[in-house]
Amino acid sequence: MNRAKMLLVEDDAALAELVSWNFRREDFDVRHTPDGEEALILAAETPPDIVLLDWMIEGGISGLEVCRRLRRSNATQNVPIIMLTARGEEEDRVRGLETGADDYVTKPFSPRELVARVGAVLRRVRPALAGETLSYADLEMDTVGHKVRRGGEAVALGPTEFRLLRHFLEHPGWVFSRERLLDTVWGHDADIEARTVDVHIRRLRKAINIGDRPDVIRTVRSAGYALDAGD
Repeated sequence: MNRAKMLLVEDDAALAELVSWNFRREDFDVRHTPDGEEALILAAETPPDIVLLDWMIEGGISGLEVCRRLRRSNATQNVPIIMLTARGEEEDRVRGLETGADDYVTKPFSPRELVARVGAVLRRVRPALAGETLSYADLEMDTVGHKVRRGGEAVALGPTEFRLLRHFLEHPGWVFSRERLLDTVWGHDADIEARTVDVHIRRLRKAINIGDRPDVIRTVRSAGYALDAGD
């Protein structure tokens, strides 16, 4: 199982140490910063798998603004964000969720509760990081054994097509542009053209659309591709 990368943005040093210790014990790779601006830099350099974000960061930009900017960035727009805050009013919770947060944990909280909430978000958003088999419609992927089946029948995929399908399976129904796929599947430093994505999409389709099975890769004109079996 891959180690989940966590970015913790919290200016309470004692709380940050407690949270970091508990998640490292759960085998998370935790990076911590008390500063919103630095958090945005760290997230851009190495996009995390999940962000724990304090609403009330002192000085600099607020947690809400960090959340907004993470959602605007192509590199982090799909990264799950859990807000940590002493604000318990419904209006504040709604505001945080509308800004782009995936969940909301009110202080004080128990470390066990926070670990459970993070696990729930990762199972929903990035199931591979929770150590589960990825599946959608009649597709199944064993991320550890590096095996793919469709309708119980083995599918042979090259390494790039495997990574591409894995990304789609982790985000079913989401539309990704060619540029976004290049960033997430090939890496930020990949010196290849966007049309390369089209070539690998064709290879992936050929491999998984065995026999008369319906095409589950949807082309969205002027937008990109999505894993979508339709109705």
